Amino acid sequence: MKKIVIIGAGGHSKVVQDIVEAMGEYRLMAILDDQYEVLKRKGNVYFGPILSYRSLFIHFECKVIIAIGRNDLRLKIVNELNLDVMDYGTVIHPTAIVGKNVSIGKGTVIMPNVVLNAGASVGNHVIVNTSSVIEHDTHLDDFIHIAPSATLTGAVKVGTGTLIGAGSTVIPSITIGEWCKVGAGSTVIKDIPNASTAVGSPARIIK
Repeated sequence: MKKIVIIGAGGHSKVVQDIVEAMGEYRLMAILDDQYEVLKRKGNVYFGPILSYRSLFIHFECKVIIAIGRNDLRLKIVNELNLDVMDYGTVIHPTAIVGKNVSIGKGTVIMPNVVLNAGASVGNHVIVNTSSVIEHDTHLDDFIHIAPSATLTGAVKVGTGTLIGAGSTVIPSITIGEWCKVGAGSTVIKDIPNASTAVGSPARIIK
């Protein structure tokens, strides 16, 4: 059985822990978060600060998943750890539907009841949250968060670091730039440039 370390101990981490257990492919070795001052052991799982990670990785030969919802913090931690991308695991809930010719990157979490249809591609360190739909030929870059029940229809492109809010809909062939925020419940019918915030139905850029 493969071994895994989870970085982050908040609410999102709880869900990732459940998915890891449901997968049955990983043995959870440690949960690391800066709230811990020292490394402790509870049962067969270690708890400790992120800086303790390197020694654990060498000792246990673990995969890593960064279970933190904020895109910028996941990027920051990846840069600080400076690991090879192959050192990261990929976590996919058994209820997710993954179509043909779908690619999913390392460090990415696919939550329960997600649909990834044919030809979709998902980058590294992405969160595709509960019951989201990623339609055919849609491309997600790295460090994206697709919030629960969002729908990205066919051939959508989303840039690095972007957050798509809960319950949002993006119509076909739309491009959303890097480090954007799309408000919950929005309907995106036009392209959104980099570093924009868009809300409403139809979505309008407010920042």
